[in-house]
Amino acid sequence: MTVLARVPETLRRQNDVLYILDQRALPHSEEELALTTIEEVRDAIIHLAVRSVPAISIAAAYGMLLGLKELPLNVLQDVLQSRGHYLVAARPTAVNLSWSISRLLAVAKASAEQELIENLYKEAKSIHEEDRQARRKIGEHGKSLLRDGMNILTHCNAGSLAVSELDIALAPIYCGKESGINVHVYVDETRPLLQGARLTTCEPGRADIPRTLMTDNMAAHFMSLGRIDIVIVGADRVVPNGDVANKIGTLNLAILCRYFSIPFYVACPTSTLDVETASGADIDIERRDRAEVTYLAGTRIAPEYTKVSNPGFDITPADLISGIVTEQGIIDPCDITA
Repeated sequence: MTVLARVPETLRRQNDVLYILDQRALPHSEEELALTTIEEVRDAIIHLAVRSVPAISIAAAYGMLLGLKELPLNVLQDVLQSRGHYLVAARPTAVNLSWSISRLLAVAKASAEQELIENLYKEAKSIHEEDRQARRKIGEHGKSLLRDGMNILTHCNAGSLAVSELDIALAPIYCGKESGINVHVYVDETRPLLQGARLTTCEPGRADIPRTLMTDNMAAHFMSLGRIDIVIVGADRVVPNGDVANKIGTLNLAILCRYFSIPFYVACPTSTLDVETASGADIDIERRDRAEVTYLAGTRIAPEYTKVSNPGFDITPADLISGIVTEQGIIDPCDITA
């Protein structure tokens, strides 16, 4: 059995139903949600039943099409525009989401009424398949950064649960494993929603890759002991000057890597590039519900009226990034638009 065959499937579409692996239930159980309306898809995106930009962009593409066959052809263009705005607003920092919606809207605009739905389904399938192919290429390029016995630190979840199939930050690790490169993964817990603890720790185990879970505030300690050889993270948005938006806590790691002279790499597809936003300072950072901080697994852990600030992402400046691993190769962040 290959490494790829052992990792869980995040989403699939069948008979006008979008099935997603409910990531809120992990690691306790693997539960699949059957989504039949765009409202259900938006709710799943907002509440992180499906998460990370590649996966939500594919979910949104399929979600745009749910129930379209039941509508009159002459209203479809307006309905699609409305649905696009509705879904993009669900996760404003995630540029891949608006990217996939824009692709569908462009196809819709260019299609005759009788061909519109069929063309949209073809485009959604293309987005899904392109994602699969990009992940494998990211893994193949990224594995050149690895050597046998290396200790790798990753943050949040940028593995198969974040995308349609295999990878992003974990792609080089999976592809390296298939090529006989054996590494050890340190997994950041990733507060406040613990995506590292709940999700990332599940995946390397399926592929027989040893991993160690640690809290976010332990990174400097392990780096100071020489226990971290490289950091590889994903990205939610990359802008032309090379700045990167990713899960909150990523900037901490980049600063620590600079201090301890540890390579810091970002892995993402080129669809994550936002050419219309000049720098990281211009990125709209999603602010999430205070309950994510004041509650843990349904139990309140802070006084009821505690003031909370809960940004979902932070910005890592280009000069802290060693390279960006894409399906096109490893790119210097200063050359990201070249």
